[in-house]
Amino acid sequence: MPSTAALLPLAVAIPLLGAVVLSVAGRWLPRLGCDILATAWAVADVLCLVLLWVRTGDGRAVSWLGGWEPHGGESVGIVLVADRLGGGTALLAALLVLAVLVYSWRYFDEPSGERAGTFPALLLLFEAGMCGFALTGDLFDAFVFFELMGAVAYALTGYRIEDPRPLHGALTFGIVNSLAAYCSLLGIALLYARTGELGLAQLGRELAGQHRDALVICAFVLVLTGPLVKAAMAPFHFWLPDAHAVAPTPVCMLLSGVMVELGVYGAARIYWTVFSGPGGIPHDAFRTTFLAAGVLTALIGTTMCWQQRHLKRMLAFSTVGHVGLFLIGVAVLTPAGLAGTAVYIAGHAGAKAALFGLTGILLDRYGSVDEHGLHGRARELALPGALFLAGGLALAGLPPFGTGLGKALSEEAAGHWAGWLPAVYVIVSAVTGGAVLRVALRVFYGLGPRPTERGGEPETTGEGEKPEVRGPTRLLPPPMLVLPALLLLGCLAVGLTPDLGRSLARAAELFTDRAGYQAAALGTAAQAAVAPPPPAGWTTAGVLLGLLSAVLACALAGTAVLGPARGAARPHSAVAFLGRRVVLPVRRLHSGLLGDYVAWLTVGVAVLLVAVAAQS
Repeated sequence: MPSTAALLPLAVAIPLLGAVVLSVAGRWLPRLGCDILATAWAVADVLCLVLLWVRTGDGRAVSWLGGWEPHGGESVGIVLVADRLGGGTALLAALLVLAVLVYSWRYFDEPSGERAGTFPALLLLFEAGMCGFALTGDLFDAFVFFELMGAVAYALTGYRIEDPRPLHGALTFGIVNSLAAYCSLLGIALLYARTGELGLAQLGRELAGQHRDALVICAFVLVLTGPLVKAAMAPFHFWLPDAHAVAPTPVCMLLSGVMVELGVYGAARIYWTVFSGPGGIPHDAFRTTFLAAGVLTALIGTTMCWQQRHLKRMLAFSTVGHVGLFLIGVAVLTPAGLAGTAVYIAGHAGAKAALFGLTGILLDRYGSVDEHGLHGRARELALPGALFLAGGLALAGLPPFGTGLGKALSEEAAGHWAGWLPAVYVIVSAVTGGAVLRVALRVFYGLGPRPTERGGEPETTGEGEKPEVRGPTRLLPPPMLVLPALLLLGCLAVGLTPDLGRSLARAAELFTDRAGYQAAALGTAAQAAVAPPPPAGWTTAGVLLGLLSAVLACALAGTAVLGPARGAARPHSAVAFLGRRVVLPVRRLHSGLLGDYVAWLTVGVAVLLVAVAAQS
């Protein structure tokens, strides 16, 4: 049985080794053999991370690669550090990769020969990057793992290279994220020039002994640019819906289920361990800046989500809206906010991956992901329709789903800082959940008239999608139905398992213990006792707000499906005014042009620099 320290590198090495074996053995193995082999490697990594989760408990596990341990607090080695949030994030990524591998059995029509086994090998490589990023205690290694994850994500997005649309989406995804990566690398270089260190704990220790100046502020913004672009924070989010619209469905399950959340995790980890102490960025500057960014992201994502008829783009914008809520939870800078966000992310991963999986069934059966074109066509799919409804209610924060518990905990933490912030949670949950419910009522139950087209407004329809499957006339493969059901059950289990919430609350308290992280990573002193964890259970207010957002979601969906037809609003009404003055300009910002996205990336970095500098 390996030691606890050995489990950390094993969690990264297992999927890496699996990818190598699959890429070689896949040339000779049949499709079934590739699927079984990939699943076996994914199961092995899940078991490794479960063992790490159990053994880590409420402490930290540290592993210095190659035995290069620190002496007197100094080391040239590379360190991996696992606490409950880091290890739990890696475990979440591994579980979703396993789910996607099983979902993908018999999904793609992969040719035999040189490319056989390529898709599962890429998924395992993606898993290695995500696990390494979640577990590393070194800033440069975090960059390397993040870029490994990103490069594989570009390849997976453009997997169907024979179709120009995925290739275009992958190039946009790759170029925007690569520019952000250059920013991060430049920030790392600035920090190394100032401190001579790359370890997260060492960087925090060295910055604490120096005065804050423009170099530190620039380094902070530049280093965080990469994670924030991956997290799709506004105005860095433009690439996300374009990539989701063209990526294969199993890849969308991973992009929205865990990759963007890793960006939020990375931003929180880097701030708390490196920049939260003396010589770093003041808490008020971080809190104000990222609360504003979170609210902006949430509102833009929500507004655009409701406007979509392309189901993958709708779910992608829903992810943007929820990322805004995650950022708010992190930005309040309290263990309660972090605990709520951790629970929210765990529940959201299950619900969002399930909804993408169910969208894949529509693509399988009808070759379309267009809400209007699919109107009433999926009446025969009773169980997927019921699951789609359940997914919409989960997104709306209905108790006792895990999304509802995470929303309730985050609302309470955010409400202590600003009384109006819970309203943002309710609005985002209601509108994004309502959009999903609207689709379910129209597509699976055929309710209401078929929506009319928007005159003179460009929109992505979702018609004419290239088939992702072997043959649309085949029977629906059982994994494509069973996996979404299991993912939704997992989302429900997060809300019904008090021990998991309490464990994540203790993990959040430990996450904010910067001195304890340094002591554990450098072995310089005994870890100090942490404060009692924040509450992590259901409250009356949380249940009522969850019910409120679910009722609002149902009302919005019902009004959209059964109410007056689109365009029936009077020209001078408030609805028409908001449509012309607010919604239409936001829609036009999402032009699909790479040059526009790069310009917004530049603007976003500049605004962050000015905002943080003005408050520091």
